Amino acid sequence: MARSKNSKRLTELRKKHKRQAPPAKAKRPAKKLDTRQKQPRYRGLEAGHRACQGCGEALAARLVTEAAGPDVMVANATGCLEVFTTPWPQSAWRMPWFHSLFENTAAIASGMEAAMRAQGKSTKILAFGGDGGTFDIGFQALSGMVERDHNVLYVCFDNEAYMNTGVQRSGSTPHAAMTTTSPPGKESMGKRHLKKDLVSIIAAHHIPYAASASVAYPVDIRRKVRRAINIEGPTFLLIHSPCPLGWGHDGAKTIEVARLAVETGLFPVVELERGDIVDVMPIRRARPVTEFLSLQNRFRHLFHDGDPRALKEREHLQALADHNIHTYSLCGGGADPRDSEGADTVRRGGGVG
Repeated sequence: MARSKNSKRLTELRKKHKRQAPPAKAKRPAKKLDTRQKQPRYRGLEAGHRACQGCGEALAARLVTEAAGPDVMVANATGCLEVFTTPWPQSAWRMPWFHSLFENTAAIASGMEAAMRAQGKSTKILAFGGDGGTFDIGFQALSGMVERDHNVLYVCFDNEAYMNTGVQRSGSTPHAAMTTTSPPGKESMGKRHLKKDLVSIIAAHHIPYAASASVAYPVDIRRKVRRAINIEGPTFLLIHSPCPLGWGHDGAKTIEVARLAVETGLFPVVELERGDIVDVMPIRRARPVTEFLSLQNRFRHLFHDGDPRALKEREHLQALADHNIHTYSLCGGGADPRDSEGADTVRRGGGVG
């Protein structure tokens, strides 16, 4: 009798416990995105620096360092990137980083590479410079570095003027652009000279790899950095990096402006090996250069209808873009996932399409 009562009581307790137990969570299939979010991502350039809103150079530098990984050392020329990332006593860099002068970044990087080689270490050396410290002031040291065959990746963040010192013209400034040292007026309509074709000049040293890229195409940048990192010998990457302050456009339009530079043909995205072109980013639909020019205050003088020179300069810039499209065979043959409209646009959530 007692055993029957105990058994009945035990059954009631089990039922009560079952009613109070929280419902089991339904299992959901694991997603690739869940796995990716749990994986740590290396960030060589930390957030919290003092770049302007919409700075193309800051985004480009972050993409380069992420793709290069942690086993690198950086020599960085004087310029915007150096100034806004290292306001004493702070630094946004999470890797060994050396501040060089405007003119000797490539020489400093050469010494760093020689030191690593002497110690038997495989650490890759990166050299960073703007267009002023690369196209102009530092060109001699850069030419010497690649001629001596140093195992260095040199990255030029091309914002097309001396932005850090007040937006003066450089060898990279486009024809007809307005800067503080190439103002439009009676004598000229902005800068008189053409933008220096630095990629071709460096490629003419017969180095293993030279390429151009745009901050509008992040995955293309990462791919080219990883390719250059894995090459033994000097490599060069030119990244078009709009400057909202110097170009005079809204900081929210940096990517749009950068993409238009590619889609008009004014900035060809190409790859060269030993001086020969091996790949280009095709343009699906070539856009008129006026779409690119009209978004920037540095070209606003080209839209003064009362000045006949304005139309002439717009036609001149269109002819330059057409020449690039013809020279590099940039016209695509229809929809292509690798062309200027299909290439590596990073979407919300990390997807690429």
